Amino acid sequence: MSDDHSEKKPQGNSPQRSDGLSRRDLLLSGASLLTAATVSGGAVATSVTRASAQTEGTGVDAATTFDRTVLPPPEVPFRGEIHQAYKDSKPDYPQSLKAPKGAPNVLLIMGDDIGYAHMSAFGGPANTPVFDRLSAQGLRFSNFHTTPVCSASRAALLTGRNAHSVGMGFVPEGAVGFPGYNATIQRSSATVFEILRQNGYGTAWIGKTHLTPLHETSSAGPFDRWPIGMGAEYFYGFFGAGVSQWYPPLWENTTPLRAQKTPEQGYHLEADMADRTIGWIERQKSIYPEKPWMVYYAPNGHKPPVGVPREWIDKYRGKFDDGYDQLRERILARQKDLGIVAPDTKLAAMPASLPAWDTLTDTDKKVGARWMEVFCGSVEYTDFQIGRIIDAIAETGDLDNTLIIYLAGDNGPTPEGGLHGTMNKLSTFNGVPESLDDLAKQIDDFGGPNSHGSYPAAWAYATSTPFTYGKEVASGGGCSTSLAISWPARIKDLGGIRPQFHHLIDVLPTILECAGLPEPKRVDGADQKPMQGVSMVYAFDDGAAADRHTTQYFELLGGRAIYHDGWWAGTRHGFDGLVHGHAVPYDQDVWELYDMRSDFGQANDLAEQNPEKLKELQTLFDSEARKYNVYPLADDLTALLTAERPKLVAGNKASYGPGTVRLPEDGVINIKNRSFSVVAEVENPDGNAEGVLVTLGGETGGYALLVQDGKPTFHYNFLGLERYTIASSQPLPAGSSTISFDFAYDGGGMGKGGTGTLTVNGSKVGEGRIEKTQPVVFSTDDTFDVGEDWGTPVSPTYAPPFKFTGKLKKVTVETK
Repeated sequence: MSDDHSEKKPQGNSPQRSDGLSRRDLLLSGASLLTAATVSGGAVATSVTRASAQTEGTGVDAATTFDRTVLPPPEVPFRGEIHQAYKDSKPDYPQSLKAPKGAPNVLLIMGDDIGYAHMSAFGGPANTPVFDRLSAQGLRFSNFHTTPVCSASRAALLTGRNAHSVGMGFVPEGAVGFPGYNATIQRSSATVFEILRQNGYGTAWIGKTHLTPLHETSSAGPFDRWPIGMGAEYFYGFFGAGVSQWYPPLWENTTPLRAQKTPEQGYHLEADMADRTIGWIERQKSIYPEKPWMVYYAPNGHKPPVGVPREWIDKYRGKFDDGYDQLRERILARQKDLGIVAPDTKLAAMPASLPAWDTLTDTDKKVGARWMEVFCGSVEYTDFQIGRIIDAIAETGDLDNTLIIYLAGDNGPTPEGGLHGTMNKLSTFNGVPESLDDLAKQIDDFGGPNSHGSYPAAWAYATSTPFTYGKEVASGGGCSTSLAISWPARIKDLGGIRPQFHHLIDVLPTILECAGLPEPKRVDGADQKPMQGVSMVYAFDDGAAADRHTTQYFELLGGRAIYHDGWWAGTRHGFDGLVHGHAVPYDQDVWELYDMRSDFGQANDLAEQNPEKLKELQTLFDSEARKYNVYPLADDLTALLTAERPKLVAGNKASYGPGTVRLPEDGVINIKNRSFSVVAEVENPDGNAEGVLVTLGGETGGYALLVQDGKPTFHYNFLGLERYTIASSQPLPAGSSTISFDFAYDGGGMGKGGTGTLTVNGSKVGEGRIEKTQPVVFSTDDTFDVGEDWGTPVSPTYAPPFKFTGKLKKVTVETK
């Protein structure tokens, strides 16, 4: 949001005190820490006072200035007395900065790929009793907005600054070397974790990150842009965009972990993360009960690959058999009854690329409705796990003074399931659609451990009601989410609805005002970029208050939009609702114009009727874009995903030793669309060694070189649709051996085939064709592992980890 077009609510009282000190010059106490202002009605304590030595017996009789806008605060000089004898001296201990008196705990929740209208408190089809309960016990913000994509939204949420402004205009997998898109959050944009931690909070980050440059997501670091490097004292979660709920690539702080159980033993990531969160909160309460805490809980159970226990799916059996067109009508009617939208709100038209429900075949209807059952089951299951966390907070006695901010999603619902849905979302990323007949054959596996897919785009867009479109689109449907805020000690208008326009960059200023803390000007020696959002606290007590966030730009993949004083103008830049790739020249973009004060659902395009207003907003977008690093616009998704970026290794050759696990696909030698070799140097002491030598990817696609049934073997998995195996005709001999796999790429474009040759100690032992290869990406969660497989298997013929039982010296990967 532009500083030129918004009004920031002043934090704190008058800038000058009667004693000549500003609030930023208030004093920090010594052994006793007393806040200069308690948290009441949003008052902000910019500093704390160090009490008199006569009261505390510390030998301190002079005050020391301590400014909370500078973190960490300067060292306080020793104020005791030192004499030759201990008995004649007076001690004085250094004191940590404590949170203001009465500062609330903070539970910040952000879901993943959820439509504006998915939650039942917003008229949606998923039963979300926890979100609904918080809505009834607090407030719903019905005009709340995100960016069009996950990483950008999370950067905006956690820094209080626009995504491009902090380098996260897209996702780390598509980072390019420009200030708005390098996926590198700088120290000049401290996160909410760092600010609260240095103000006396305990901090934890549970779940999704997706904010770290890919070449930095290994156990070798650097860790500056890991959760623990951005102020979270505890991290348990994952780095990918979306990961398997059954076999997640977990990290605890900086240590890679495997799930402690299998799906057959009852493992599910959402329950695991809730358990970890509850345990951390209970430890905080037990060890340091006076210290407030903040937990950022970032589940992604409802983001592809969607996975949820079968009993939660079956709760919705048959509920969507009448289709997505009827569902949109039902949702809108409920939204009107609930007061979420005005009684005269109209539905925006669905994209022309999506067929009407009545035109689908029976098979298409059956497949799509089942996927919708899976998705709603996952939303409810995630909501249930969040409820377990809130119940645990209640048991500690701290719920009354816990600020809970529950964001249903980070952007609109995802269209990556295409026309029919998909069992493997990597099919979409690689431009290889799955057939409807194949999907129908796997319908009983939807949402299970072997599923890596998503629901059809039309069903997704139905949950954007009254808007249309969803994720990756700079539109109402792509950039809106439902929000509930609860704080029993402070919010009194229980069940209230707030229509003021707000955005993710407003959440951090809101937390700071609730905690009684100022926005820092300097953190860890780095001057801070001013936050670009405004606090929402002004609306807690006044549902009719005038909007304070009045201008906000949106951009992704060349699609642009601008909101200003109730008006919305935007262009999809050729996106048809299903796939990117239909971009037109920027000067030929078709722009739309909506007056959201009377047309909240963006149903009535006024661009032709009011070209002057459209031109005004286009000019404003350009101004905001230049201010916040939005340029240069990048609209070629494939080019972004395959762009050259910093790597863990340079050049076209690298060697890796045993124990190298969880390296991201983008951080290792890229073997796609070219010839390559994989060479393993091993010892087979007793002639019986077997196991994985190296693997990249898993069930969604990838390769593995291993010794299986005593023989060197190479597996290649093409999107789970076709699998190729080239095995040695001879067992691996005892002693030292060099196992080589050479792939000669046919050429002629991306994703072509080639011939693979296996050799042992220079002698050919196997050869075969690999007719199809994945052109863009193997997996969003399975990684590069040496000596064992830490993810899902590339081939169903072995079970991870299948650790190599001989001695592996090194593996060398080289592209030709």
